Amino acid sequence: MKKVQIFDPALCCSSGVCGTDVDQKLVDFSADVDWAKQQGAQIERFNLAQQPMDFANNAAVKGLLERSGEAALPITLVDGEVAFAGRYPTRDDLARWLGAAVTAPGADAKTAASGNCCSGGACC
Repeated sequence: MKKVQIFDPALCCSSGVCGTDVDQKLVDFSADVDWAKQQGAQIERFNLAQQPMDFANNAAVKGLLERSGEAALPITLVDGEVAFAGRYPTRDDLARWLGAAVTAPGADAKTAASGNCCSGGACC
């Protein structure tokens, strides 16, 4: 299984649900991380405000920050290699790294609620 590390910009919390201005990208990504962990993913997140030494001690992250500044954040490493800089991975990205099938957040509940399920409760 691949090891995924996310180096976040300075945040008050990783969920994006803090303060008066909720960042929907962070809310969505937080849900995707939770999903990936339920699939068995090994994901670590580092917050620049709370763990600056983790940024300084990682050569790839430090190099990107030296070249591009905070615009490079968030930075995603997969098995120690830079996979993304400047954006969060999508659920599709996480699933590809995991080798897992992608399910949209809440897809089963939406299908069931719309009445588009086959008899016996197995959705088509």
